Amino acid sequence: QVQLVESGGGLVQPGGSLRLSCAGSGRTDSSATYAMGWFRQAPGKEREFVAGIRWSAGTTHYADSVKGRFTISRDNAKNTVDLQMNSLKPEDTAVYYCAAGAPSLIRRRNEYSYWGQGTQVTVSS
Repeated sequence: QVQLVESGGGLVQPGGSLRLSCAGSGRTDSSATYAMGWFRQAPGKEREFVAGIRWSAGTTHYADSVKGRFTISRDNAKNTVDLQMNSLKPEDTAVYYCAAGAPSLIRRRNEYSYWGQGTQVTVSS
């Protein structure tokens, strides 16, 4: 089993920054958890892919809506994955979830096996 805990959400003004962190515990070193992803869900909308990273290679992927503003990074020794969010916009407001799994494509939400409880990000003046 793998447990994921997100932190770092909050209220920020448009144009501001936040850094989310996801701490993993349990069997995070198995082949079933070779990728970590950040997803978000706004009220009334489906959960969508934001960014993903592969543990070993460190290759990253981003949704077009956040490319150039968000950066995903990992610390293998600490089992953490961070999401640095800059130039935040009101449309970034959502509950942000981290996930671990072995998706055939890193953007595929339904192929992640483990999820955190989510952290709220609100971008508003």
